[in-house]
Amino acid sequence: MTAPKNGPESTRPTPLLDLQQLVVTLRWRKRVWLSCALLGLLAGTLLAVFLPPPPTAVTRLLLAHENDSPTDSGTLMDTDIALLDTVRIAEATLRRLGSEDDPAAFRESYEAEGLTNNVVKVTVTADSSEDAEARALALAETFVADHIRRARETAQSEAEALRDRRTQAEDELARVDAAIETADDDNGRNPAALGSLYARRADVAAQVADLSRRATEASIGTPEVAAGTDIVDAPRLLKRSAPMTIVTYGGVGGVLGLAVGLALAAAASVVRDRPVLRRDIAEHLGASVLAQVPLRRRGPARLLHGRRKAERARIAAAVARTVAPGSADTAEKTPVSVLELGCAPTAAELAVDTALALRRPVLLVDDVGKRDVTKLVNRCGDTVRIVTAADFLSGADRAGPQELPLSISSVGPGATWTDLSALGTQTVLVVRAGHATAAWLHTVARQLADAGIVVIGIVLVQPYPKDRTDGTLWDGVHTALRGRLRAAERAALPKGNPSTNGKVSHPTLTPEDAEV
Repeated sequence: MTAPKNGPESTRPTPLLDLQQLVVTLRWRKRVWLSCALLGLLAGTLLAVFLPPPPTAVTRLLLAHENDSPTDSGTLMDTDIALLDTVRIAEATLRRLGSEDDPAAFRESYEAEGLTNNVVKVTVTADSSEDAEARALALAETFVADHIRRARETAQSEAEALRDRRTQAEDELARVDAAIETADDDNGRNPAALGSLYARRADVAAQVADLSRRATEASIGTPEVAAGTDIVDAPRLLKRSAPMTIVTYGGVGGVLGLAVGLALAAAASVVRDRPVLRRDIAEHLGASVLAQVPLRRRGPARLLHGRRKAERARIAAAVARTVAPGSADTAEKTPVSVLELGCAPTAAELAVDTALALRRPVLLVDDVGKRDVTKLVNRCGDTVRIVTAADFLSGADRAGPQELPLSISSVGPGATWTDLSALGTQTVLVVRAGHATAAWLHTVARQLADAGIVVIGIVLVQPYPKDRTDGTLWDGVHTALRGRLRAAERAALPKGNPSTNGKVSHPTLTPEDAEV
């Protein structure tokens, strides 16, 4: 589901959840989730070192069941495990140990796991190795005794029930015998009734015999259960390797930290909405991306100063061609400003390099402060003169006949919008990728439009390295890369020319444009 973007010239629908933007932001914020993963790894390692797992004893029990069958799905074993995890078994185990600990707390210190239909593994933790083994042995003996006792009680209850049924059958047999004696006293006057009584007597006598046999068998008990239930594996301590424990805890902590970091980065990406891609930044600001300033290299990569200097000079030359097209003799003295958003040092460095690349006298107006421009005064030479914005706006320092005014200011939160038009009617925005929200980019574009300042291009600082999107707005004639040429063509055309139908032809790309 998508929603159309605002504006008459935008036809590309904006998805409610841009998965590409989400993935890019997650990669852009890799420091966040990598830091969380590192913290989780460190926390898990420290936990394994300072809070090692308690001593653990393991034992295995063989439990025989009277009604066991090969087709059992594990129901009997599940019942045994549930009975093992009861307060009654915990109390009996503590009585066997002579301990006065809380049965509920002791029940939390052990767990059972069914391996087969008849084998269960019991794991017990304690404060010391000896205590763990003793508690595991006491728990195993208690449960084995309880299992056998329950089987015997079941057999005794069955035998008692059979004896009661036999007594009832014997009473009925006595009544049948009495009826037969009465019928014999009548001298066989009713032979059919007498035959029925004899048949009933034989049936009841057979029931009495069967119940006597079954009661005798039940009274014997379940010897197979008692013989088949035992401790097959004596309690032994679970050996743990310290390095393996550290690796396990560290790995679990790292995975959890990574998950938390990814969740935080994804939430921040959706909530804060800070554009990273060239396409999005150009679309929000309504201007094309002229050049990109790469990330500042750190570590040993900083030794490649010559390569970075050449790349910086190429970018400054591209910006200089946009700021003052043509030669130094024919270039207009239109005031141009460099406005930074989240990258004042880089913008100051770019402004000085651009002033040097113009190869003509330049009056550099500093409205940033923080000594970002003044500390580069040694690089300016004789062709660049630096003045403060207060002196320039008050008229104390004005541009000379041959000097081109080039100002540097900020459009971050707290910017003085009313002074920007006096610094330059055209501007180059130096924007740090992922720094400002989409709402603030819209604010910058609206304020500059209200002030009558034309954005002739954007310089993107610290771009996403794998960005393959296009940062040129070809559908916006007045804001595209060659906007001034198109605006001149449109102004030169006669109004109502039927041959053009109000459209402006795109100029041919020059080698200089291709280099940009």
